[in-house]
Amino acid sequence: MLFESGSVLTSLPELKANVAGIDIGAEEIYAAIHVGKGQYEVRHFQTFTEDLYLLAHWLLEHQVKEVAMESTGVYWIPLFQILEAKEISVCLVNARHLKNVPGRKTDVKDSVWIQRLFSYGLLNASFRPEQQICAIRTVMRHRANLVEQATSHVQRMQKSLTQMNILLHTVIADLTGKSGLAILDAILAGERNRDVLCSLCDGRIRATPQTIAKALEGDYRSEHLFTLKQSLSLYRSSQEMIKECDRELESLMSRIEPPSSPSDPAPKRSKPARTDGKALTFEQADPRVEFYRLFGTDLTQVPGINLGTVATLFSELGFHLDAFPTMKRFCSWLGLCPGNKISGGEVLSSKTRKVVNRVSTALRRATQGLRKSQTHLGDFYRKMCARLGTAAGITATAHKLAQILYKLITTHAAYDETQFSQSTERNRVRAENQLRQKAARLGFQIVTLEAVAA
Repeated sequence: MLFESGSVLTSLPELKANVAGIDIGAEEIYAAIHVGKGQYEVRHFQTFTEDLYLLAHWLLEHQVKEVAMESTGVYWIPLFQILEAKEISVCLVNARHLKNVPGRKTDVKDSVWIQRLFSYGLLNASFRPEQQICAIRTVMRHRANLVEQATSHVQRMQKSLTQMNILLHTVIADLTGKSGLAILDAILAGERNRDVLCSLCDGRIRATPQTIAKALEGDYRSEHLFTLKQSLSLYRSSQEMIKECDRELESLMSRIEPPSSPSDPAPKRSKPARTDGKALTFEQADPRVEFYRLFGTDLTQVPGINLGTVATLFSELGFHLDAFPTMKRFCSWLGLCPGNKISGGEVLSSKTRKVVNRVSTALRRATQGLRKSQTHLGDFYRKMCARLGTAAGITATAHKLAQILYKLITTHAAYDETQFSQSTERNRVRAENQLRQKAARLGFQIVTLEAVAA
């Protein structure tokens, strides 16, 4: 099919030759190439694998070297992989950057529009890590879904217990811990003696045996026991699948060899590893040591950053940040830096962009661990929340964490808290002066402990 364009963009000079534009749908694909004099050849293909190879061969026949297409759902992935295997460079573009002229919306016109924008150099590729990291990312995202499913099964177990007025969750912090699972298994096995059930608890539980025994006295009903049994079975099934994901991740990560590995051993863990079923557990190696080998630095030394955050960072970005030449570009991609919306010399808005990014979400969650942290980042978090509000304070702290992580990953340096000693001391002096001024206004005088002791 030949298509003739009549847009004003036709007069612009083409910066890229031998390029194609592809409009992808669930059941059909339209590809457009420029044949000269404002005319475009558009071909229609189905989304079966055989048709995708026909599309790749058609592009090679016309000596197409680069292709631009939208990142629409997951429909682009099979074609992307086939074109990549055929050594055709693919520019995966954000769908928001491809808005066509209003009133001209067809699949044929969309493919031509993509080709023309790409040939004029007006499209930028979205970030996509190398294939090894993509494989790890797929397993990690699947693992995250399994963790969410396991959490929902725990909530259903708690609901069944509450309906029987068995208030086990009020005396045991973790229903899926050693004591909780032992009690649940005994209940499902037919045990009703609360003293026997209480004896299954670990001695480290803070609640007294009398309180635990009272919590285990309930109205046992067959329908609620049935739902409890199935929920417990689904929870354990999810845990087995999570372990399979961990084994697969360990296998995939062991095959990756970074350009340079650290010569020094990994620093000792400052806190014990989590054992709640959510953290990575490898059979042959310590996940923290493995990430240290890949990144060249121990990111868990940064306050607020745990192993889960590092795993998300690695699965989404890889072990290097070469795709982001500067720290500002990295923070902008995360959507954590202030935006610019200026008109007529007046700043209309400086809010951060609304982006869906797993790394920025993980960094925002990491800031929650800084609420009581007696570190520079903890002071920064509390100061930003007091000044900007909780939501903006979390974003500002996540921005600072992103800057620190970018610096550590790109330089392979170790985190050093003493670098912030001057800032910490400056904040302390400022707080002391403000306190003295407030006391003076109220007619009080502050005396230090050293002066009192003297």
